[in-house]
Amino acid sequence: MRNTARWAATLGLTATAVCGPLAGASLASPATAPASLYAPSALVLTVGQGESAATATPVRAVTLACAPTISGTHPAAESACAELRGAGGDFDALTADAGVMCTREYAPVVVTVDGVWQGRHVSYERTFANECVKNAGSASVFTF
Repeated sequence: MRNTARWAATLGLTATAVCGPLAGASLASPATAPASLYAPSALVLTVGQGESAATATPVRAVTLACAPTISGTHPAAESACAELRGAGGDFDALTADAGVMCTREYAPVVVTVDGVWQGRHVSYERTFANECVKNAGSASVFTF
């Protein structure tokens, strides 16, 4: 049941992020040109306490849309989109800040990402030892 609720929330947030900008557009106005020739990029990022997404309790969720325009509820949407573009959309390629000192406390947090990046489906999960390690895992993508 917990996974069903997570998927329902993810689908709802993804649909809102992708279709939200279209809500005010008139369907009968052929004079409007597309905002971008690039494929859409809209993601839902969640963080939960636990070792895996299947058993974790979700704590926070944000949306991040990088194309056709940058938007969403992510607190640093512009820098997160720039960081993802620099990594080619590969979440494993995001680098940690070497100057951050974190305790060795084990309080696992899991980050999940679901949505679309440049037109292709993305589903990602990563477990960090604690919140500090998660925040140090990227410059801005995981800091929400």
